[in-house]
Amino acid sequence: MITFPKAKINIGLRITEKREDGFHNIETLFCPVPLCDALEFVISDNQKKADKLTVTGIETGGKPEDNIILKAVRKLRENYKFPKLKIHLHKAIPVGAGLGGGSSDAAYILKGINRCNRLNIDNDALKAIALELGSDCPFFIDSLPSFATGRGEILIPCEKKVLENYYLVILNPGIGVNTKEAYQNCHPAAPSETLSSVIEDTSPEKWREKIINDFEEYVFGKHAIIGTLKEELYRAGAIFSLMSGSGSSVYGIFRSKKNIPDKLAEYVIWQGFI
Repeated sequence: MITFPKAKINIGLRITEKREDGFHNIETLFCPVPLCDALEFVISDNQKKADKLTVTGIETGGKPEDNIILKAVRKLRENYKFPKLKIHLHKAIPVGAGLGGGSSDAAYILKGINRCNRLNIDNDALKAIALELGSDCPFFIDSLPSFATGRGEILIPCEKKVLENYYLVILNPGIGVNTKEAYQNCHPAAPSETLSSVIEDTSPEKWREKIINDFEEYVFGKHAIIGTLKEELYRAGAIFSLMSGSGSSVYGIFRSKKNIPDKLAEYVIWQGFI
């Protein structure tokens, strides 16, 4: 089976409080985008050996056996039986980029194994398994625009097609941002109004005044180029720009198809209409 795990962007990201379990509660809107990895798996010829993962494309920076995909397979095997697998990942979503690439890979392998082996695991149960792998993993089970609270696992579908007919440009500076470190340097605070009310009541033209990412202050201070890319997107005519997740990717929303300035071209990893 071959599948294409999607990336996501965050429209707004507020860190509302630190929890007693050490995690943080957040408020965000997850939106899937067409930037994808390619993930293929087949039944292994040797069922006596462990599952095997090979990786091509963008460097993941770790050993295949430590990849979240194999962690997802091992987690699923705790309660379900299915044949040993040979898995190949072609990585196109940058690592440590705030685009959820690893979480998406994990969610899509769970979905793929469930489907191919007729395990009959419903989506709620898949999301519970996914949450053990990462806070944004459950979102990728459905991969539908969703408001997220809690750790990111409490999901409410967004009925409004917020990016329809807008042109999206995603930039990445080639820097990996450590999510744990970003959380350690944030300052939780409850927002004065909910993100859902802002998005439902306004268009992207008004978001610059109301929607923020709480990680930007710390990340821009450590990696000035990321803040510069956001400024350059506004100079290029974006009606809204924000860092996605804990970084390092930045996106810009435009009213129509945009010819990106040459000085930004090297950073473009995806652009188009959603």
